[in-house]
Amino acid sequence: MIGCLLIHGFTGAPYEVEPLAEYLKKRTDWKFCVPTLPGHGTPSSLKGVQYQEWINHAEAELIKLIDSCDEVYLIGFSMGGMIASYLAAKYPVDKLILLSAAAFYVNPKQLALDIKEIIIDSLRGNLQDNELFLRYKRKITETPFAATLQFRRLVSFIKPLLHQVNIPTFIAQGESDGIVPPKSAEYLFQAISAKQKMLTYIKDSKHLICHCEARDSLFSQVFEFLMKKKPV
Repeated sequence: MIGCLLIHGFTGAPYEVEPLAEYLKKRTDWKFCVPTLPGHGTPSSLKGVQYQEWINHAEAELIKLIDSCDEVYLIGFSMGGMIASYLAAKYPVDKLILLSAAAFYVNPKQLALDIKEIIIDSLRGNLQDNELFLRYKRKITETPFAATLQFRRLVSFIKPLLHQVNIPTFIAQGESDGIVPPKSAEYLFQAISAKQKMLTYIKDSKHLICHCEARDSLFSQVFEFLMKKKPV
């Protein structure tokens, strides 16, 4: 039996990775786990939550899969990618998928383009239909500053451990991501010690890479990578 743990991002929820989970479910008989991290999934619930709680929750779900499965794959989106990297360094898992993983945060150049798009829609009276505006508004209004500090502490805690990741790793990054810059994927590719690793860029994808227009192509690459036999 193969187990697959998918971990969502900061201020997000399982919906961020569910399209990929559904894609894989249709093509395999694997056991899937897509947990909701503490303080997530419900608006304004992050207050007082420590970053170690996010790690501990994902870790507990991983241990359950390791105990019940012959092989285990880790898939992490954004902050979830950093947590997945940490778990891959600590536990005997078999493959790692990092999607828009947040080793760095905020892409100023793309963020400026996104804001320009929001302003144009505002002038046209279409602001409430702008997905980017709604997402940024939600992050700003519903995320306590202390929670953002916890997120940054998590990243600082995990980055020095990335060299301990030595399992096959697939990294995907959207070129139009205003939240996580392309240099994050490049950093991860260099920092991770795996001999078998792959880095791919999705041209027009913004941060929610599992919901981008090219997601079927991305999911196909992920599936092919996971199905590939590990080198002896």
